[in-house]
Amino acid sequence: MSKSDLEIAQECVLEPIEKVAAKIGIPADSLELYGKYKAKLSFDYIKELENRDMGKLILVTAINPTKAGEGKSTTTVGLGDALNQIGKKTMMALREPSLGPVFGLKGGAAGGGYAQVVPMEDINLHFTGDMHAITTANNLVCAMIDNHMHQGNELNIDPEKITFKRCLDMNDRTLRDITIGQGSKANGVERKDGFNITVASEVMAALCLANDLMDLKRRFGEMLVAYTYDDEPVYIKDLKCEGAMAMVMKDAILPNIVQTLEHNPVLIHGGPFANIAHGCNSVIATKACLRLADYTVTEAGFGADLGAEKFLDIKCRLANLHPNAVVIVATVRALKQHGGVAFEDLKEENVDALLKGCENLAKHIDTIQQFGLPYVVAINQFVSDTDHEIQALENWCEENGHPMSLSTVWANGGKGAIDLAQKVVDLCEKENYYAPLYDVDKTIEEKIEAIAKKVYGADGVEFTPEAKAQIETFNKNGWGQLPICMAKTQMSLSDDGSIMGRPQGFKITVRELRPSLGAGFIVALTGKVLTMPGLPKHPSALDMDIDEDGKITGLF
Repeated sequence: MSKSDLEIAQECVLEPIEKVAAKIGIPADSLELYGKYKAKLSFDYIKELENRDMGKLILVTAINPTKAGEGKSTTTVGLGDALNQIGKKTMMALREPSLGPVFGLKGGAAGGGYAQVVPMEDINLHFTGDMHAITTANNLVCAMIDNHMHQGNELNIDPEKITFKRCLDMNDRTLRDITIGQGSKANGVERKDGFNITVASEVMAALCLANDLMDLKRRFGEMLVAYTYDDEPVYIKDLKCEGAMAMVMKDAILPNIVQTLEHNPVLIHGGPFANIAHGCNSVIATKACLRLADYTVTEAGFGADLGAEKFLDIKCRLANLHPNAVVIVATVRALKQHGGVAFEDLKEENVDALLKGCENLAKHIDTIQQFGLPYVVAINQFVSDTDHEIQALENWCEENGHPMSLSTVWANGGKGAIDLAQKVVDLCEKENYYAPLYDVDKTIEEKIEAIAKKVYGADGVEFTPEAKAQIETFNKNGWGQLPICMAKTQMSLSDDGSIMGRPQGFKITVRELRPSLGAGFIVALTGKVLTMPGLPKHPSALDMDIDEDGKITGLF
C-alpha cells in the first residue's frame, strides 16, 4: 500500500530554515524565526530587495478541477525542484491553505507525494498565525461598526445597508445568515448579519495585493463598510480604525519561508480562494521570489477560467508583473471525468471519454493563448493511467500543436519533471505578447461580458435586477473603472457546477456585485457560489487525530 502524503512528509529530515534560506542568498539575520523550520522575511530585508532586477515568472494553472484530482500544487512544487536540479536558481511562491477545506473535503494543501512543502502539518494548521491576524483585523471592523451605532451613530449608518461581514476560517454554513444584537439594548443594534470564510475576506485580498504595510493601511481605509440612510458610502477611514488593523497585520504582511522535500526554498503567503476572491499568493512574496531567484514558479487556484484569469487580469495588471510562461496541468483521470465517466469508473481504460474530455483542456489552452503567453501542457501521471490513454493524450496534443510533457512528480519528486523544466526554460526565452483581456475603462457590464465570452465560452451575460441596481450605484460613486473578480463555481466553465467538459450555448447569470475597493476590484457573484462553504457529510476532520507523542494522522 502506498504511503500517504502525510507519511511521506513526516519521513523527511528537514534542514534548519537558516540553511535553506542561505541557498538563495538570504542571510540568517534577515529571518524572523518561528521555530526551527519556518520563518518570515524581515521588513528591512524586503525593503533591501526592492532595487534588484526580477527573474522569470512561471504560472501553473489547470483544467477545471474534478474529484479525480489534477495536482496543480504538486506540479508547482515538482517543477520548482526540477528547475533547481537542472541548475536553475529557482523559488516557488504558494498560497497558505485555509483550515475550512483542510477540515472539510480537501484535506491538506501543500503539494503531494514526493513533491511537497514541509513542515506539512504546520503549513496546513496555524502556520505563523497569518489567518488569525486577518480574521482579527476583519472582525475588528465589524465590532467597530456595531459599537459606532450603539454609541450614537454619528455617521448615520443604516443598519440594513451594512456590507462588511464578519469572517471565520472554517466551513460553517450556519453562519451565512444570522441575527446579531438580540436581547437587551445593551447588546447593541439588532440587525441581520453573516460570515464569510476568512479566505474570502477583503482583508485577505488586500494583503495579497498590497506593496507594503503603509499601502495595506491605505487599502484598509478605502474599504466600503456600509451606506448611510441617505445612501452615501461609509468607509473604514470614516470609522478611523485602519491604523489598528494595520497594527494587527504587522507580522502577517511578512512572507513565510519554508522548504520542499528536496530542501529548496518556498515562500508561502496569503491564500484568497479563487472561486470567490482572486486566488493568488501575495504580490510581496511573488516579487521577493522574483528578486531572489532567476525563476519563480507560482500557482493560481482552480482552473485557468478562475485563478489564471485573475492572476493575469488582476494581479499582474495591478502589480505590473509580466509572466514568461504558463504550465497547464491535466490528468488522464480528470479528463475522463470531463468526458462523462463516473468517478467510481475512472480506473477503467476509456480512450474515447479521455478525448471527449480534452475539449475542456482545449478551452483553457485557448484562454492562455488569448493572453498572448507561451504554454506547455503538463500531464500529471497517475498509477492507474494506461499506456493507451497516455499515448492517446500525447497524440491529441501533437495533432493540435500543443507542447506537452509527462510529469511524474508525485512518485519521483523533481526528477519526474526534468523534461517539463527544460521545456519551461525554453518557453521563458521566447518573446511573448502578454496583455490583460479587457481594458479597465470599459463599463462593468462590458468587462464581465469579456470574461464570460472569452474565458468561459459563454454566449453572453444576464444581470439580475439587484445586480443592475448595484452597477448603477457603483457608477454613481465612481467605482466603475476597477478590474472584475468573478465569483463562480470552479467545477465548470459555466456557472452551473454540474456541467463538465466544454459547455456550449449558455449564459452566465450575475446575481450580485460587491465592491472590494481596498483590494482594488469589483466582485461579481454568479450562479450559486457561496462565500461561506459548509462541511460535507463525512468531513476530513473525522479522520484526523494526534497521539501522545504529538504525531498527527489523517491530515491528508
